[in-house]
Amino acid sequence: QLQLVESGGGLVQPGGSLRLSCAASGFTLDYYAIGWFRQAPGKEREGVSCISSSAGSTGSTYYADSVKGRFTISRDNAKNTVYLEMNSLKPEDTAVYYCAADSRPRPSVKIMCVIGGDYWGQGTQVTVSS
Repeated sequence: QLQLVESGGGLVQPGGSLRLSCAASGFTLDYYAIGWFRQAPGKEREGVSCISSSAGSTGSTYYADSVKGRFTISRDNAKNTVYLEMNSLKPEDTAVYYCAADSRPRPSVKIMCVIGGDYWGQGTQVTVSS
């Protein structure tokens, strides 16, 4: 059974940091582009950051303007896990964060951050508040 499980969310003060993890089971993440998405109450889903598969343009990444310079996406293929390091968190970063995997080849990893993936995790809540 193909499964993605997010972890690492929680409550943090403005300016703080969190690291989210997306662990895969039942398949190997190497061959998938992986994206982090978020959805706040009453808002549309937003593609936060995406990283290409290891078989494609290795290390190609995309960041939404809202998180550029503050968030970093990375993958550890040995652990079959993708991370999202979030620094300088703001209240507007509050949302449920989801990871997704995309098996289809794309001309740009940004496309995945726009349209999503084939498989999704259940989400982890991130709350930034004092």
